[in-house]
Parts: sequence; C-alpha cells; structure tokens
Amino acid sequence: MPSPTHADHTAAQLPDPGAVDALITEARHLRTRVDAMLRDGDGDGDPQLRWRRALCDLAVHQLDDLGAHLGQLRDGLTDTGTPDGRPLLLDVPLRDSGPDAAAVGALGRAGSAQWDLLTDTAHWSDELYRIFGRAADDGPLTLDELPSWLFAEDQALLTGMVTGCLVDGRPIDGEFRIVRGDGSVRTVHMVGEPVLGTDGGTESMWAVLRDVSDLRRSQRTLRETRESLQRQRQIAQTERRMAVELQEAVLPPWRGAQRFPQDGGPTTMDLAAHYLPSATSALIGGDWYDAMQLPDGSSLLTVGDLTGHGVAATSGMAMLLGALRGMAVAGLQPGPLMGWLNELLDTSPQPALGSALCCRYDPATRVLHWAQAGHPAPLLFRDGAGRLLDAPDGVLLGATSGAQYAQASEQLAPGDLLVLHTDGLVPRRAAADGQGTPESDGGGHRLLAMAPRLTATRSAQDCVRLVAEEFGTPDREDDACVLIARIG
Repeated sequence: MPSPTHADHTAAQLPDPGAVDALITEARHLRTRVDAMLRDGDGDGDPQLRWRRALCDLAVHQLDDLGAHLGQLRDGLTDTGTPDGRPLLLDVPLRDSGPDAAAVGALGRAGSAQWDLLTDTAHWSDELYRIFGRAADDGPLTLDELPSWLFAEDQALLTGMVTGCLVDGRPIDGEFRIVRGDGSVRTVHMVGEPVLGTDGGTESMWAVLRDVSDLRRSQRTLRETRESLQRQRQIAQTERRMAVELQEAVLPPWRGAQRFPQDGGPTTMDLAAHYLPSATSALIGGDWYDAMQLPDGSSLLTVGDLTGHGVAATSGMAMLLGALRGMAVAGLQPGPLMGWLNELLDTSPQPALGSALCCRYDPATRVLHWAQAGHPAPLLFRDGAGRLLDAPDGVLLGATSGAQYAQASEQLAPGDLLVLHTDGLVPRRAAADGQGTPESDGGGHRLLAMAPRLTATRSAQDCVRLVAEEFGTPDREDDACVLIARIG
C-alpha cells in the first residue's frame, strides 16, 4: 500500500466516479439482501441455523467494509490534513446514518494517523478518536503512549511492528486489542508504512487503523458454530454406529430366508424378513422382527416398534425383545405375554411407548394364536386373495398400567402366506388413498392389492423381495420391518 507522501510515490489516476458509485450501489443492495436473510429466524434452537446466521452476519460485516473502501476510493484524499499539508484518509461510512448506523459505524469506517519523528507530533483523523473512545480535545496518542492502551500481551507485538517500520522500513500489518477509557475492549487492525524524506531517511510513520471488533466477533461465532456442528455430527455418527451394532446383535442372526422343520420331518414354515431403514433420518429406529422355534415345537413370530430413534430406542427394543423371547420360551401365550411386556415398559426408568404383534404357531394343529398391542394385524393370503385378520383388543405398550390383552386364533392351511409388518411400512406423504385420507393399517390395503403376485411366488424370500421393491421408496420417513411366513 503506497504512502501518500512516499518519496517514490507518483500520482495515480482515480477511477471513474460513476463506476465507483455503481459498485457502491451494488454493495448496498447486496447488504440489504443479506441483512434480510439475517433477520429470518433467530436460529437459537438449531446449530445448523446458528451457523448459517453466523455466515450471514460475517457477510454483512464484510460488505460494510467493502462499502467503506469504495467510498474512500470515490471521494479520494482530502486536501486538509496535517499542518504541513500531508493528507489523511477520509472517514467514509458505507450508508447514510440512521437508527442502526452506530452498530456498524466502527466496522465500516477507518481512521488514519501520522506520527512525525522530526517534530515529535502526531495527527489523528476524527474517526480514529472515535475508535479509541477518546475526545479530540485530549489530543492524539504519541507512539510512546500508544502501547499503554493495549493488552499487556499485545504490547510487544505493537512495539515490534513500529520498530520494524521506523528502523528497517518494513510495512506494518497486524492486529491488537485496546482498552478504552470506558473499559470496553476493541480489536484494531493497523496497516502502515514509513514516510521517507528526500535523503531516504524515515521522517514519519503513516498508518490506517480499523476497528474490526464486530468482524472478529462474527468470525469467532462462525468458528464456534462450525465446531459445534462438527461435534454434533461426530456424536450422531457414533450414536448411529452404536445403534446399528446393537440392532444387528439383537435381531435374529439369520438374514434372508429361514426354515423351521418339524421333528426332523418336512418343513413346517418358510420364513423371510427385511428391515427397511428411514431415508430421512440418520438414526436407527426401534423396529424389530423375530422368529424362533420354541421348546414345545411351536414357532414364535413377532414384529414391533418402540418410539424414538438412536441408542435409546434400540436399547429399549433389545430389552423388550429379550423379555419377549424369554417369556415365550417359558410357555406364555401371546395375550398374557403382552400384558407382562406392558408392565415391563410401564415401569421402565425411561418411559416409552411401543406397538407389538406376537404370534405363536402350532404346527401340529396349524393354529395361529396371536395378540397385538396397538399394532397392525397380520395379513393372510390364500388362493390368490388376501384379508386382514380381525384384531383382538390391545392398547399400546406402556400406555397404561394393568392393561389386559385379548388373544385370537386362526386356522391356517398348507400354502398359506402370513405377512407381519410394522406401521412405518408406508411413508407418511405417500400413505393416502384416493380420498386423500391416511391409511389406518400402515399399508395393509396396498399389501392386499399385491395378493395375486405374492401367492404366485415360490418362497417367502421372493415375497419379501416384492414387498421391498414396492415399499422401499427413497422418501421413506420412518423405519419399518416386514416378516413373511409360508406355511408348509
């Protein structure tokens, strides 16, 4: 940056004032638009919004700064300055003064100073007095007095910059913090050069000082919000990894197809299941599916959904599923079993709600005994048609103490197809029928419409593939599970 009285300085042609005015107008329009974005919402509850607000705030400060520099470029240097005619920079604000001009005045304006080594005098512009919070009647600070206004840890920095400028002829470019008379702290950016005489010696030091306190505060806010977002992303990634590992450890070890034989004889049940993750949430939900053979030769089939997402939901799901397996192995029928699950969830230290469907199939009689807790009923497909089983009474798990759960029975036949699913199977935005009302069975109508295709398949695994193709949409808002059993 050339000094205005540098020995080698030659007069430069100023740019066209009209072009500079056009740039100033564009800068003001940009600032107005960014300021409008800044006022849209406070963003206090969302780190992502706070980060965006910090970016807008930083952009406002930078546009203020740009406007100040363009204003100085337009108006040039005043012919009134030091007593010997040496000019000082104008203090030019970006915009007209108004109710909020004081908030950005210090940032959008710069003050200048010149310290004369021959006369031991100093000359300050009016804006520099305002930056330092000092009355013009008090006079400017000398180079010896200036360090006393700085933080102790910044004084050595200023001394080194001034010494390098006066002794070695190096330009000044650095920041320091000052404590004004009212106790307020400001951050000042100083840029300057030595002014050389005709003999090449340093006669004075010229500098421009700019209050960058608000700019640095905005940058600090931006940095802190960015770091906060990064920490939250790391926490979310860790929680998702833990939830996924917990879910994989709890759900059945078999993936894809599974077959249950009867006393070493023919297959009594052909099974397949699939988990459909949410496309809009980074966290794992509390959905589960399970199938296992019990000691008495019957088979347990269950699906369910615990409210919430993340480790809390998957750990609660693990607790429920573990209890369900234990009580089923102990011989409890689905109705009483649901009652005990409800008590377990109701007395849990972390209250939650859950829906569940529990079925117990006896291969000897081909009778399915089942109960539900606020959950979609199973769908039964036979001979190319399907129907929704009539659901026995049952409220959500954890909704009330001492709830009683009814139990229903259904006679099955060889070749029957049984479909169990959680209620998140259909995305909410897509879960509307032709009348525009949400489906009450979480996708049962659409599954029933697939009856000819499902009953024509050769295996439960083929059925699961059809369901996954039909319901595995990219806009899925919730997790879901589907479990399909074909009776042998």
